[in-house]
Amino acid sequence: MFTVIFGREGCPYCVRAKELATRLKEERDDFNFRYIDINKEGISKADLEKSAGKPCNTVPQIFVDQSHIGGFDDFEAYAKANLGLYQ
Repeated sequence: MFTVIFGREGCPYCVRAKELATRLKEERDDFNFRYIDINKEGISKADLEKSAGKPCNTVPQIFVDQSHIGGFDDFEAYAKANLGLYQ
C-alpha cells in the first residue's frame, strides 16, 4: 500500500498527515508513503483537482494506491476503518 500526501509548508493538517503516515509505516510492513510539497514541486490546485477528479480547496490531499482519499480527517477515518489504527 502506497500513500502520497500532497501538502505545503505551514499547514498543520499536513504535519498531522505526515505523522499519521509515519506511525502507520512503523506499525505495518505493507504501508509506505511519500510527502510532496506542492509549492516546492510546482504543483498547482488545478493539477491536484485533475488527479482527484473533484475540487480540492485545501491541503493535504491524500491518495492511497492512486485513489483519492481526501484530507487529513478522511485519511484518519480511512486508517481507522481499513488499517487498524487505534486498535
